[in-house]
Amino acid sequence: MNRTGTAVWSGGLKDGKGSLSTESKTLSETPYSFTARFKEGGGTNPEELIAAAHAGCFTMDLSGRLGAAGVIPDEIRTMATLTMEKTDKGFSITGIHLDVSARIPGCDSSTFETAVKQAKEGCPVSRLLDADISVDARLNQE
Repeated sequence: MNRTGTAVWSGGLKDGKGSLSTESKTLSETPYSFTARFKEGGGTNPEELIAAAHAGCFTMDLSGRLGAAGVIPDEIRTMATLTMEKTDKGFSITGIHLDVSARIPGCDSSTFETAVKQAKEGCPVSRLLDADISVDARLNQE
């Protein structure tokens, strides 16, 4: 399986601008810039897209693991907070924190905690990242 994304950039690093597109057209010439990446500017940036991809990957993986354990979630909501810092190698993604809230009737805490741990370690985006990954997960059984 292959997936594609395209970036187009015009101008210098700090005063230039670019656009990102995906094969699915979910992103179609979506603007991105230095300001959006390092300050508070309009558009997106690579780091928030990585955070969204990680949240999505982890959440799908968790759902699959819970299903394999015989429980089907009503809802799993994951927010990924990516930390980027300047290191001796330059700017690096040093961590991602996953904040998970799940509504899963009939799921016991042991099953949930096991599935969360396995999803954290096993989702493809987690395996790709060279960063510390932490998770806070809350189970609502109602």
